[in-house]
Amino acid sequence: MNSRQPIPVVVLTGFLGSGKTTVLNHLLANRGGTRIGVVVNDFGSIEIDAMSVAGQVGDSMVSLGGGCLCCAVDGSELDAYLEKLAAPVHRIDVIVIEASGLAEPQEMVKMLMANENPAIRYGGMVQVVDAAEFDATRARHPETDRHLAVADLVVLNKTDRVDAAERTRIEAALGTLCGPGIPVVGADHGRIDPELLFDRRPWTETRGQLSFEDLLAEAAHQADEADGTDPADGAGHDQDHGHERCGHVHAAYESIEFVSEQALHPRRFLDFLDRRPAGLYRIKGFVHFGVPGHEERYEVHAVGRFLRFAPGPWGRGETRLTQLVLIGSGTDGPALLRELEACREPAPRQVPPESMWGVLRYVDRSADTPAED
Repeated sequence: MNSRQPIPVVVLTGFLGSGKTTVLNHLLANRGGTRIGVVVNDFGSIEIDAMSVAGQVGDSMVSLGGGCLCCAVDGSELDAYLEKLAAPVHRIDVIVIEASGLAEPQEMVKMLMANENPAIRYGGMVQVVDAAEFDATRARHPETDRHLAVADLVVLNKTDRVDAAERTRIEAALGTLCGPGIPVVGADHGRIDPELLFDRRPWTETRGQLSFEDLLAEAAHQADEADGTDPADGAGHDQDHGHERCGHVHAAYESIEFVSEQALHPRRFLDFLDRRPAGLYRIKGFVHFGVPGHEERYEVHAVGRFLRFAPGPWGRGETRLTQLVLIGSGTDGPALLRELEACREPAPRQVPPESMWGVLRYVDRSADTPAED
C-alpha cells in the first residue's frame, strides 16, 4: 500500500464469542510486512509493531487500558485514536477496529463516515458469525439481523463445528438476512485470507530485532509443543494461536488478474461491479478511464458490496493502463475476464464527462486532493 494514500479503516464486528479476536490475531500473524493499527474493544489504540506488543504475544486479546466490552466509544475519542494512528511517523498501512461485542456497528460506521481526517477512509464492515451458535445468538440478540443487513463481508466462523447440512442451512439464512450480493466466507479458527481485506507487504523490516511475525511464530511454536493441538475456541472465548495447521488459507480462493492498455468505459465498468457475483470477495487495483476532465488514475477497492474509488496522479512516465486483481471462490474466471474485456473503451476522449457521475458517487472525500508523486 502507498502510505501517502488515505489509510483504510476496516470495522470488525460480531457478538461476544463469535471469534472476532481470533480473526484479528490471524490477520496480525499473517500480515506479512503490512503495518496494522488496531483499535480494540472501543477504547484504546495501539500501533502494532515488532516489540510494542511483545508482552502480549501469548494473549488472545490485545487488551488496552480502559477497554470495556459494554461501552460505546465517544466520537471525539475515536477521532483522536485514529488521528494518532494515522500520523505519518507510524507509517500505518491499514487500521482495524475490533468493535465491542455489544456495540452497534452502524454507529461506528457513521462515526467513520463523518470523520473529516483526510488521512483515513472507511474501508468496509466485516461481521463475524459463530456457526455453532447461530440460532442461539439470533435468539439472544435480535439485532443480529440488522447488523448483517449492513455488513460488507460476513465471516461464518467455526464451520468445523457444524456438519455440511447445517452449514448449508445457515448460509441460506444468511443469504436472506444480508444485503444483495454480500459474500459469506467460511472459516474455522478465524482463518481468512488477509488479502480479502488488505494487501500484504514482503517481510523486509526487522529493525535489528525480532519482527512481530517472528514473535507470533515463536509463541505459536511453543504452544504447539505444549499441547500439540488447536485450542478450544469456546463460545465465550476468542482464542487461537493465529497460525495455520491445515494448509494455506488462500488455497480456497482464486485470484484473477486483468490488465488493459485501453481505457475502460465508466458506465460499463460500474455495471460490471453492480452485477459481480457473491463469490467475488474483493477487487483491488487501478483503473484508467481517460474521460475528459477525469484523466487521473482511479484506485478501486471493493470488499463484498463495499466500493470506493480514489483518484490520484499518475507517476512520472507511468503507462496509463488498468490493472485489477479479483479474489473470489467458486467464480467463473474466464467469464469475469470476458465481462471486463467488454468494458474496454477505444475512444475515451469521446465519452461524455457525465458518464463519470456513477464513479464519482463512490469517491471518498479524502481523495479529493491528489497525493503527491
